[in-house]
Amino acid sequence: MNINAIDQLLRWRRDVRHFDTRAVPETILERAVTAAEYAPSVGLSQPWRVIRLQDMVLRNAARDNFAHANALAAADQSRNRQSAYARLKLAGFDQAPEHFAVYCETSTTQGASLGRHTMPETLAYSCVCMIQHFWLALHAQGVGLGWVSILQPTQLSVALAAPESWQFIAYLLVGYPSAEHESPELERVNWQARTDPAARWLTR
Repeated sequence: MNINAIDQLLRWRRDVRHFDTRAVPETILERAVTAAEYAPSVGLSQPWRVIRLQDMVLRNAARDNFAHANALAAADQSRNRQSAYARLKLAGFDQAPEHFAVYCETSTTQGASLGRHTMPETLAYSCVCMIQHFWLALHAQGVGLGWVSILQPTQLSVALAAPESWQFIAYLLVGYPSAEHESPELERVNWQARTDPAARWLTR
């Protein structure tokens, strides 16, 4: 296994917000889904449940949900940050050819609750591991992913008719990026610089 290739893949993996509208071949999506299914999960529970949205009514509902939540988030910014926030490109709903909603099945019996009696949140963590596998597998094939978190989960789940036992995890936009960047967009537009890793990796 080439560690340099892995390092390059991780270094260039970005949260994509600028897509072109080219369709993503099914073979690429299928390969990424296969890679995602290799993800670790607590007790081998595989709790992720993924909806691929192809219905434009549902996509528009998600976009409208984002617009409303984004307006609330903008208003919550400090006064000197609001204009900068308004200039941020935070999603690519109209350009991304593929939309996915990721949920966690909180009542799954798969795995017989192994590993989650004291930390039930590990089910959700397992879903995040799956997303990272999906993300990297897409990027390795030249396809980008954007994780939209500025949403109101309850309203979105109603629109998507998600079961009550499903916990919303992420809304993912997938498509070819309009440009490749090594650095995060929020760093490039001076929203937030990277900070020293020493503040996060501690020794006791």
